[in-house]
Amino acid sequence: MKPLLETPLPNRLYRGKVRDTYDLGDGLLLMVATDRISAFDVVLPDGIPDKGRVLSRMSQFWFEQTEDIVPNHFIGLADDPEVQDRFKDNELIKNLPVEVARQATIVKRAERIDAECVVRAYLTGSALVDYDSTGTIFGVEMPSGLQDGSKLPDLMFTPTTKAEVGHDEPVTIAELGEMVGIELASRLQELSFAVFQRAHDIALDRGIMLADTKFEFGMHDGQIILIDEVLTPDSSRFWDASGHNPGKSQPNFDKQFVRDWLLTQKDWDRTPPAPSLPAEIIEKTRERYLEAYLRLVGTPLDL
Repeated sequence: MKPLLETPLPNRLYRGKVRDTYDLGDGLLLMVATDRISAFDVVLPDGIPDKGRVLSRMSQFWFEQTEDIVPNHFIGLADDPEVQDRFKDNELIKNLPVEVARQATIVKRAERIDAECVVRAYLTGSALVDYDSTGTIFGVEMPSGLQDGSKLPDLMFTPTTKAEVGHDEPVTIAELGEMVGIELASRLQELSFAVFQRAHDIALDRGIMLADTKFEFGMHDGQIILIDEVLTPDSSRFWDASGHNPGKSQPNFDKQFVRDWLLTQKDWDRTPPAPSLPAEIIEKTRERYLEAYLRLVGTPLDL
């Protein structure tokens, strides 16, 4: 299985860590979820086969599950026959290679709101690092005695900047208000909590704990919409509910497996170039992504 790492198509607007975005015209974009994987804000030299297909199709699932809460940018999967027929006169879609089409999505072009809306239900990741050093989570007082994997007293909204390069930086809700306006910041928090709670309940019913996730929003025709990917193993921490045991890294169905392996590479300082992943780590990560898809969507990914 050869991972899709590059998509050399015309009219590329943006190359992200994972997604390549192209202009389709008429206010539409082609968003390709490649098989690239990043950790600690560094793109790794190896890809994870089938990862992009999981991301695009799982995002479709969650967009459909939450569209009554907030509209989104999703139009259709690029390999859907109905979508291909609808856009048969578009040169880019008409000539789209099969290996790209199978992990690409057609979306509405929106004006991105430059903030990542992070919601946390459990203590882990950067929040754990901050808690262990300060006793707070980004300035918010927390009870003592919490461990890696502990449930937080309440859902937390911990937005960050949206950095084009380098690390995103945490901001308070007040600072977010200064960036985007108080009313919009409040609405982003409200929508983030509502989408998270919906997804949390659906996932838990299927044996998966949604520990945290990040959302991105944009403006389209004067309306807030959910954009980018949503509730995938790249943007979320999915834990096996049956194995939850605070005090250590939780059994997971996301890229934490890759992060944990990288943390064992003591000679890597988290700057490019990153070390190559062993074949075993690549395959086990692929298996985790496919298992997350199966559990959450309810059907295996069509390979």
